[in-house]
Amino acid sequence: MAHDYDSDNIFAKILRGEIPNDTVKETEHSLAFRDIQPQAPVHVLVIPKGAYVTFDHFAQEASDAEIVDYVRLVGDIARAEGLEEDGFRLISNAGKTGVQEVPHLHVHILAGRPLGRMLQKA
Repeated sequence: MAHDYDSDNIFAKILRGEIPNDTVKETEHSLAFRDIQPQAPVHVLVIPKGAYVTFDHFAQEASDAEIVDYVRLVGDIARAEGLEEDGFRLISNAGKTGVQEVPHLHVHILAGRPLGRMLQKA
């Protein structure tokens, strides 16, 4: 999968402060904010501040500090939102077949209601 980063994507604009967001928490290397079109009662997006397109791109090229910061922020959000007891879903879409809409790595943290099966058989 190609990892050409588009610096004009919406998340890059959010990171540059060109588009406002509802920040949940910001760290040195990552940003968590509420989705503007939530698909569940809790719907938080977590993005790295670096120019990474997909999770595999991030895993291969990010520094150890960026990876630790990102993964810990996902855990911090789950705890802060009170999701540990009832559970939650993490989704990270990658590329065309994965139906990735924004070419900047992001995970969706979804919770607050039963979410149903992740995929149906084709």
